Amino acid sequence: MTAEPASLAERLLAEPEGKTLEFKRDASSLKPILRTLVAFANTSGGHLVIGRDNAGAITGVSDPLADGLRLANAIASGMIPAVLPDIDLVSVDGATLIVVYVPRWRGPAFVKAEGPDKGVYLRLGSTTRRADAGALEELRREMAGIRYDAMPCDRATRESLDSERVAAFAKAIKQPLSDELLQSLEILVPTPRGLKPSNAGLILFATDFERDRLINETWIQAARFANTGKATFLDRKQLEGSPLDVLDEAARFISRNTRLAARIGGAIRRTDVPEYPPGAVREALVNAIAHRDYSMTDMPIRLAIFSDRLEIESPGTLPYGMTIEALKLGMSRPRNRVIARILRELEIMEAWGSGYRRMREDCAKLGHPLPEWHEVDPVIHTDFLPHPETVIAGGTGDRTNVPGNVPGNVPEEAPAGIGLSRGDWAALNRRQRWVLLRLTRGGRLQRSEIEAEWGVVQKTAKRDLTALQEKGLIEYVGPSKTGEWRLTGG
Repeated sequence: MTAEPASLAERLLAEPEGKTLEFKRDASSLKPILRTLVAFANTSGGHLVIGRDNAGAITGVSDPLADGLRLANAIASGMIPAVLPDIDLVSVDGATLIVVYVPRWRGPAFVKAEGPDKGVYLRLGSTTRRADAGALEELRREMAGIRYDAMPCDRATRESLDSERVAAFAKAIKQPLSDELLQSLEILVPTPRGLKPSNAGLILFATDFERDRLINETWIQAARFANTGKATFLDRKQLEGSPLDVLDEAARFISRNTRLAARIGGAIRRTDVPEYPPGAVREALVNAIAHRDYSMTDMPIRLAIFSDRLEIESPGTLPYGMTIEALKLGMSRPRNRVIARILRELEIMEAWGSGYRRMREDCAKLGHPLPEWHEVDPVIHTDFLPHPETVIAGGTGDRTNVPGNVPGNVPEEAPAGIGLSRGDWAALNRRQRWVLLRLTRGGRLQRSEIEAEWGVVQKTAKRDLTALQEKGLIEYVGPSKTGEWRLTGG
């Protein structure tokens, strides 16, 4: 055990619990600690800080050396394989904390006392969960260096592939069609019984009949809802066929179910501002096709348009070893290397890790808010908020009659005392602007007020408040469960 720099501990203490961070009050119960460390090892690595309670108070540990040694022994004897964590003692505000860091580990790691089937845990958001059968299989494939999309489908034959689709693909990439080409791209893979289509080959190039028979749920389920929930449909459609064929259909569905605002510039020139950035939304759909977990055959990709947002759901969590923060930094760990390579050959997808940059650039063109990503078991959500000019009154983008909207128009300038530029104010979503307006008028509020006013779930309200907190605009005061939010310094 060594002394960890206090600066790292202080940074961790300032962050909320999440995929790579958890707090424990003490080390009295080792079983949940071992499960959390196993989950970190199997997912994306992470820090466990012992000596902080659920309310955020730094309690420290009473006997750091004894607790640290007991923890080290428990990890050495209770986890398989022998993961080697860093265990450090840190002094913060006169209290001593234990900080444990576990790196991502090629596993699956498991709690020895629970065995290799029931003792495997994963990290999802801020929770530790036992791996189900599908997750166990993916972890074992990863350890063996096997990708699901590159595996042959035993029930398929070469005739399962649509010859016209395959020929059109070869023509599009300007290559002569041959078995050598299809093998080099792993559309066909060798087996003891000869060449067979890979799962990727079937997903992208199967005949419609064979895709329905062998590879389920490769279509996109699209819907337009009347309000902020899923109670009332205005439009819905199943976009069926190869994922290569449904992107344009998805774009048409979005176009007919969203609005435009008219922006008048110099010399009375009009610019149409779409409700959602088309390039960024298409990029999110391409990413969903490229990176979804195709071994999950009971759910499709979902495209949902609500009165206040557009959501894309992609089955499966992030690939093990990846976090949303790493994604934004341009890191990439493709789950489906074969599918991703074919999309790149067709110039539908660019270099791995460049998607977030392109989405950011597309949003910046006309001032669209950046999308947000969330892991919600068992899917990845990509959420887009509407352009401010399609929410505030104006042309075909007028939304003042949408249920849940703030009465009247949201001011174009931030209220006095908030200190935001016009652009920064416009970049906030409607609920966030409402929170700031409410705080300037009423002093403090609780999260439940947002849920009641806007008809949103707890997760959405938390996300809005966290975003404002990260911008330094609001702060939380009082006990963890009954406290209130106020303007910073209020």
